[in-house]
Amino acid sequence: MPTVYQLKSRFQDLLRPLCNRLARAGVTANQVTIGALVLSVVEGLAIIAFPASIWPFALLPVVLFVRMGLNAIDGMLAREHDQKSNLGAILNELGDVVSDVALYLPFAALPFIRPELAVGLVVLAIIVEMTGVIGVQIGASRRYDGPFGKSDRAVLFGTCGALIAIGVTSPLLFTIVFSVACGLSLWTIWNRARNALRELEQA
Repeated sequence: MPTVYQLKSRFQDLLRPLCNRLARAGVTANQVTIGALVLSVVEGLAIIAFPASIWPFALLPVVLFVRMGLNAIDGMLAREHDQKSNLGAILNELGDVVSDVALYLPFAALPFIRPELAVGLVVLAIIVEMTGVIGVQIGASRRYDGPFGKSDRAVLFGTCGALIAIGVTSPLLFTIVFSVACGLSLWTIWNRARNALRELEQA
């Protein structure tokens, strides 16, 4: 399924010179992963602490873009600079899930967003990533199938943050957006599970 994740290789090409400089400076993949996690938690706390301020929401698209860049860099450091490790694999998967929770769960406290939809979307996001990891557990590859993976969630919430920052707080709009996102998340879970099984059948 089409997904923002398909643009990853081009994004990595743009970041490779920076990645190479970081590697020469002694920066490790695990440090970058932890940095992305800390950034996400700080941004999530800012949304909780200052829900009436536009700045946490205006910064959210920037934070999400930086997080995507850091996530790409930690992977390149691991693969291209011989920094793969079991600890890194754990930090990478857990860091993504914890970052999503930290960044997106605060939306449940906003008065114009139905909390059950925001919480439901976060729970489904966790299941989406868990389904991708289960592919490895059963002998297939780590699944990144769409249509609503990590990068797509980032685009959605970044857009929501920008809309809130400029004063768009329509309950109906956010109900529709979050409902559609929940449906796409369920579709993604189905696709990842189905394609992991199909991969094993074709092996």
